[in-house]
Amino acid sequence: MEHIAAKTLLAGLVPAQRLADGQDITLVTTDSREVISGCVFVAFPGEHFDGHDFAARALEAGAAWVVLNHPVEGVPEEKTILCPDSYQAMMQMGANYRAQFAPKVVGVTGSVGKTTTKEFCAVALSGLGQTIKTEGNQNNELGLPRTLFQIDGSTQYAVIEMGMNHAGEISRLSRCARPDVGVITCIGLSHIGNLGSQENICKAKLEICDGMPEGAPLVLNYDDPFLRKAELPAHVRPVWYSMTSQEADVYASAIRQENDGMSFLLDDAENGCFMVHIPALGRHNVANALAAYCAASQLGLTPKEAIRLMKEFRQTGMRQQMMDSHGVRIIQDCYNANPNSMQAALEMFKEYPCKRRFAVLADMLELGDQARAAHEELGRLVARSNIDLLMTYGELARRTATVAAAKGVRTIHANNYEEIAGFLAKAAQPGDAVLFKGSRAMALENAVERMKELQDAAAAAQDGPKENGD
Repeated sequence: MEHIAAKTLLAGLVPAQRLADGQDITLVTTDSREVISGCVFVAFPGEHFDGHDFAARALEAGAAWVVLNHPVEGVPEEKTILCPDSYQAMMQMGANYRAQFAPKVVGVTGSVGKTTTKEFCAVALSGLGQTIKTEGNQNNELGLPRTLFQIDGSTQYAVIEMGMNHAGEISRLSRCARPDVGVITCIGLSHIGNLGSQENICKAKLEICDGMPEGAPLVLNYDDPFLRKAELPAHVRPVWYSMTSQEADVYASAIRQENDGMSFLLDDAENGCFMVHIPALGRHNVANALAAYCAASQLGLTPKEAIRLMKEFRQTGMRQQMMDSHGVRIIQDCYNANPNSMQAALEMFKEYPCKRRFAVLADMLELGDQARAAHEELGRLVARSNIDLLMTYGELARRTATVAAAKGVRTIHANNYEEIAGFLAKAAQPGDAVLFKGSRAMALENAVERMKELQDAAAAAQDGPKENGD
């Protein structure tokens, strides 16, 4: 974060007459351990800790201001910014700070694929200039301002991911970040329990347009029926990508899954045809790469340069992480799960080269009234996916197991990570592959680590003790 005048950063939160001329802010933080001289400390009430308890300590450590939801004893009024919502304060400061700079901003949202698309965009735009991006899952009203505070005078591009749980959230994020290009990957079932229908989810995702300028390109998935029939705001210019229709502006064909990723022919209506290889598995990642290509090309990146740079893409977090353990290929895709991402993962896994396929699928959460039907449909999908054995974990996933078993799939329901790991450590053999996928709260990575520990122990026992030589 560059130093910024307090009058500029705190506009809308503090009356101008309370701010001294020449006073600069050096940092905005929500962590009292990060406090430095001249910073703003924002107190958040939490489940285990309340930031208000650390406000006085923050001032002692040099904070210029503390943002509080209510007055705190021992904290002087003249150093306090009262705001009933700490998220609102962060968004206001983030918007004020972002307005001082002029990077080209790509905003990315969608039910599935937004993080991977964000990573593709960032690696492509890095070829044009200094680029920052949303790190991890910092895509909400706290994380987005934190990302904006990374902008400085050298920043030429910013790729900002925007997530949501309720209507209105994307609008606030977009008005804060002010994207020059918007991307919506698809409309799925995530958070349908809060929004009621996919039509409402589509409307919520289209709120990304609220912060976009006149004539700004909006990159959209032509293969998504909700986006294709949506009424788009008049001030944005749609740019469509597709894997099924040549009517789109950018179209992928001859899609082929290889050991180390996907190859396809990219047909750009304006610039011609190009062969592309990306180091990510599954047709869904072809769609993510197409979205990023469209966004980068709208900002001036040439097709050949975009295609070359996207070869440098790497998955982040626990998305489609590939690892070998004693000859068994493990695909850890434990970051999150919903019906769309489950289908994409199973389609990828169906084509994955291996002897036998073991799928470990856990609950998909936040589906509301559609949870039972979605898990049953997943069972039917498993039956069409060449799975040799399905293991399920979680109460909702029991429905998946029941339906898959009725369709003839060999199925085991596990009650804990130890049962998952114990079975797979013995059953999976060199040349087999295991897919782990479930919602983040199901923490399937614990089963992965335990499986590897048991395989290591079995291998060590098989080797036996070594005799000491002279």
